[in-house]
Amino acid sequence: MDDDLLARLDRDVEVQRDGRSAVLRRAADLYLRQRQAGSISAAYRNAYADKPAPGDEFAGWEKEGVWPAE
Repeated sequence: MDDDLLARLDRDVEVQRDGRSAVLRRAADLYLRQRQAGSISAAYRNAYADKPAPGDEFAGWEKEGVWPAE
């Protein structure tokens, strides 16, 4: 990291309270979790991108279900 970024970081109240390493650990953890969530979302989008949206193929089946007697 360049000196200007470290100086700006060191002026932060949270960094002063918890320490630079603790804040950088949390920042790295947050970054990696966001990347993983984005990667999972992208995988879902790719998996279902070429699938047609549900249409009327299940229409009429509502009356076929049987609920157990209580």
